[in-house]
Amino acid sequence: MTVIIHRIQLLDSVEPERFERWVREVDYAACPELPSVLAFGVHRVDATPDAGAGGRPRPAHYFEIIEVSSPEDFARDMDSARFRRLEADFGRMAKVVEEVAGERIGEGYRAHGDRA
Repeated sequence: MTVIIHRIQLLDSVEPERFERWVREVDYAACPELPSVLAFGVHRVDATPDAGAGGRPRPAHYFEIIEVSSPEDFARDMDSARFRRLEADFGRMAKVVEEVAGERIGEGYRAHGDRA
């Protein structure tokens, strides 16, 4: 399993509520149509002072964690019409400003009964 993390920044003209509604209603709903996606979640990051910007709060932004069966499987899903529509919608609202990917070491930890 591969884990992909994207740091996301909204475009200046996009309200967070619009983006979050799209994530809940469209992005999450599309996951069952992408067989390589094992888990997916978008997370809001609280505005905190950015030392590089004179202590001013950073613009609203998010990060997403995507767990996929393999990079090759995910590449096939990314080539689908459904994924291309999601990508186009996303591109009208936000941009990925950083990506990291890797393999989890072992099974990791999850508390019993914890819902992802």
